[in-house]
Amino acid sequence: METEVLPGDVQRISLDGRLDIEGSQAIDVRFSALTTTRKAHIVVDLAAVSFLASIGIRLLITAARGQKGRGGKLVMASAQPAVKKALVSAGIDQLVPLYDDLEAARAAIVAA
Repeated sequence: METEVLPGDVQRISLDGRLDIEGSQAIDVRFSALTTTRKAHIVVDLAAVSFLASIGIRLLITAARGQKGRGGKLVMASAQPAVKKALVSAGIDQLVPLYDDLEAARAAIVAA
């Protein structure tokens, strides 16, 4: 997991690997601290995520709800086809906006 600040004071969190039970547990505390402890505009970059299990979906939903409760916003971007299919099939893209690329996600979050 890596973070950087993008133009418009948008925080990009890039995830890498598998968001299965092991991968989710490995980032849970740090990811939760970055996404739920303060109001922010966050893009979760999923470009390097190769697999998404239900526990990874829960991690993303919890983060999005945490931001919403603080008046911030969390969106997802750049999901690989298998990960995008899992998100859409589960209806998660209806709860947490999913954009095809990082720039579209950043622009949408700045405009919100």
